[in-house]
Amino acid sequence: MSIREEMQQIARDAKAAGRVLATLPGSVKDEMLGRMAAALEENTSSLLAANEQDLSAGRAKGLTAAMLDRLALDVKRVRTMADGLREVAALPDPVGEVTSMWRRPNGLQVGRMRIPLGVIGIVYESRPNVTADAAALCLKSGNAVILRGGSEAIHSNRAIGALLQQVLADLRLPAAALQVVTTTDREAILELLKLDEEIDLIIPRGGESLIRFVAEHSRIPVIKHYKGVCHVFVDASADFAMAEEIALNAKVQRPGVCNSMETLLVHQDIAQDFIPRIAAALGAAGVEIRGCPIVCSLAAEAKAATEQDWAAEYLDLILAIKVVKDLDAALDHIHTYTSLHTEAIITSDYNNSQRFIREVNSSTVMVNASTRFADGNQLGLGAEIGISTTKLHSFGPMGLEDLTTRKFIVFGNGQIRS
Repeated sequence: MSIREEMQQIARDAKAAGRVLATLPGSVKDEMLGRMAAALEENTSSLLAANEQDLSAGRAKGLTAAMLDRLALDVKRVRTMADGLREVAALPDPVGEVTSMWRRPNGLQVGRMRIPLGVIGIVYESRPNVTADAAALCLKSGNAVILRGGSEAIHSNRAIGALLQQVLADLRLPAAALQVVTTTDREAILELLKLDEEIDLIIPRGGESLIRFVAEHSRIPVIKHYKGVCHVFVDASADFAMAEEIALNAKVQRPGVCNSMETLLVHQDIAQDFIPRIAAALGAAGVEIRGCPIVCSLAAEAKAATEQDWAAEYLDLILAIKVVKDLDAALDHIHTYTSLHTEAIITSDYNNSQRFIREVNSSTVMVNASTRFADGNQLGLGAEIGISTTKLHSFGPMGLEDLTTRKFIVFGNGQIRS
């Protein structure tokens, strides 16, 4: 069977399985996810062994420390995957929810009901936890899912997928409801992206080049998230201790992910005192600073920033820092360079916090909190399928409701249109 024929078969099988999933009671889906969580925990050793194959290959290829971190599994991360499945199981089932109902003058009752999208294709890189997270959200929302991870995580993804599929088989549910594409040939992606009659949505997760590749070649609607150029603005009224703690967390806690801070903006009125303090703290954490002229004059270790630095998604221990005149200047900078992912303000000024919330139109806007909370799990969605920085049909971290659409339902008692 050619790659084209294989992808066509996968998509047809997924479409047929999706019809079964769409009608499953919530209790069955929740039992399924619970068993999947248990399967992951019970087979932690085999998952870590498969992951070590990927890590060894990644080290041999010279993957960066940040990329290896995204790829790595350990006992805690496997447990987190399992917990994510259980959290999704505990969420209300959106399928079948009637979100509104109204009566027309002719007596017709009109409503809108949530239904699954159908078949969702996920194209992703590195992080094998996406396999479990995406499966949980798609299956709970009644969608079949086709998972095509990167070659760097192929052994991990196959191992996770096999465990989850076995649970489907044990429950006598169609295994094609969750399929992991096992070939690493990029032609498989190109063939999947042509199947607009079988696949309803494509969600790419990974670097900008992957997402642009998918968007340029897909006949299927694509949820895009090109970059995570996240900003934190430290206002003149900010508490320095809070600002330092948040900035360190946003940059250092896990620099290789899309919700890490890439640019720190500092109000000029506090620059003289705050820049040396934050530069020392960042330097102690191993962060390379690229700053504007004022930053470079206040922090000897800072390198001069270029225009490219303000738009950069480093995904590494590198941070651009700029001193700005005021809130207006911070907003102007953000509007110029934002990727519409996540922005935060650290302030004690209520009016400034409200202006920031109103005027920054990124998918997540925060006051006095780390950008690292821009995550479906952290925001109460259970796991997330991805983060959309396009405004149709979803914006920001995507949970269960974002994987449904709404159909009209109409109740009459014999009305005809004249």
